Amino acid sequence: MTKEEMEISDVESDITPTQERQYDSEDESEVKKLKQDKFLPRTLRNLNTTFDSINYKTPLIKSTDPIILGVDEAGRGPILGPMVYTVAYCSESFTPRLRHYGFDDSKVLKHDFRLKLMKDMDNENHELFQVGHLTTVMSAKDISSGMLRVHGQGAYNLNAQAHDTTINLIKDLIKQNDENDGGLNIAHVYIDTVGPPEKYQAKLKSIFPNINFTVAKKADSKYPIVSAASIVAKVSRDLYLENYNESETLLKGTKIGSGYPSDPNTSAWLKQQVDKVFGWHYGLVRYSWQTARDSLINNHAAKVTYEEPDVGLDVKVSSNLFGSNATL
Repeated sequence: MTKEEMEISDVESDITPTQERQYDSEDESEVKKLKQDKFLPRTLRNLNTTFDSINYKTPLIKSTDPIILGVDEAGRGPILGPMVYTVAYCSESFTPRLRHYGFDDSKVLKHDFRLKLMKDMDNENHELFQVGHLTTVMSAKDISSGMLRVHGQGAYNLNAQAHDTTINLIKDLIKQNDENDGGLNIAHVYIDTVGPPEKYQAKLKSIFPNINFTVAKKADSKYPIVSAASIVAKVSRDLYLENYNESETLLKGTKIGSGYPSDPNTSAWLKQQVDKVFGWHYGLVRYSWQTARDSLINNHAAKVTYEEPDVGLDVKVSSNLFGSNATL
């Protein structure tokens, strides 16, 4: 396991179905309908076949009341699929309604309940449409390209990518507000921490001196607006994997699972589907993970030797096998 993987604090893989909190929907027929209907949230409507990272923002939610923001992610630890970051926001006075609907850490909510809340937030006729959000789906390809970067500034570790994504999402909301004369008053931002809370909070405060921040562990279970961000991120990640598993030619008929190495389906897929030259379906696999490297070695993948670059050439070559970019 690499140092980067050891630093991962995400515990999604440790939550088993029996540990999920039980919730009774006010409308059980709606939950049953969700199981039958194919639901693609707004966050994923720009999915592409090149596995590039994507960004989405809801129409600006305007309010004369102070606004609070919640930031959380899904998918720090898995070997397959994206890490999804979401900034959710609503008026401070709307917080009791979030509690009413049962918002909590997405990892302890049942899948069907998370899905219903996400659909309600996407429904312009529902009260939860008052919760706006901005989401970045960081593809496995782009995550690995950063972590394996050897030129320029060197490796772009996962924590740095997470911090920059959060900062850019907050900046994007401020920009969206300015462009639409929204007049939003951002009173407070609550963030589930990445790294030491105090250091991260000081960093954010130095960038946004006029905004109050609370960076805390388990913020997704303490603050409902962070729970909302957690649900958007979690549902988006789950449906991202499901969509590609069902639509991509190389993935149809296989079971890639949740993307975590501890998932039997994911583990079996890594072993059974490895190509000895090209590895796997590169857009979904984080080749920077030690698990991927070990699997390639254990399955006798071909070794690749990169020649020293020739001076004077300026040709960019992308390596699918390791997800990194090299300039020759």
